[in-house]
Amino acid sequence: MALSNYEIMRNQMRGEFVKYDQEKMIRKFGLENNDTYLYIDFVRRPYRIHRRSGLVEWSKDGFSSVTEADYNEAMTIYDVLCCSKDDCRLSGKFCPVSMLPRTVHSSGPGGSMFQKAADEFSGKTEELRRACEVLGETNDRMKGDVAAVLYPFAFLPVTLQYWEADEEFPANLKFMFDENIQDYMHYETIFFMMGHMVSRIKEVMN
Repeated sequence: MALSNYEIMRNQMRGEFVKYDQEKMIRKFGLENNDTYLYIDFVRRPYRIHRRSGLVEWSKDGFSSVTEADYNEAMTIYDVLCCSKDDCRLSGKFCPVSMLPRTVHSSGPGGSMFQKAADEFSGKTEELRRACEVLGETNDRMKGDVAAVLYPFAFLPVTLQYWEADEEFPANLKFMFDENIQDYMHYETIFFMMGHMVSRIKEVMN
């Protein structure tokens, strides 16, 4: 079977990954490692990156069996490890993706992407709350029928707020990002990361 363009791009990035300073990645993010692999958790699931080939895999059973990471997973991990700023740090201030500093402020593409997920979550508030407790922690101080802080990476929080549909308004799903998230990844990568985060939420809900 022919590879898709996404698979081709992901596989090309393996070769780029191995050109970067892996010892620097280990120090910056406190990565577990050995001579063969670097290890990192992504959306509360363990991944490993082969140090000589760049192959990214995840596992549910301590790497007794593995699954190759898809495009969104691999490209997010590559970007964070290879391209994050040397002095990346959180601001502690959150905003929607359309209002991030150093970007053109607009309605942005995030709303429509999250609306599809919001519609799928309608009527499943308790399932969504339980999924958020697995992938982070709920936060009753935030507004929403479900509100939580999720961790795509242990060092990078994202907030989630969900409002159930009513007679006047459709379901609403809102994500907020640390204002310094672009110290950790490129703007486009935020959407790769969020695509995978939404998939993980659905997976845990089901």
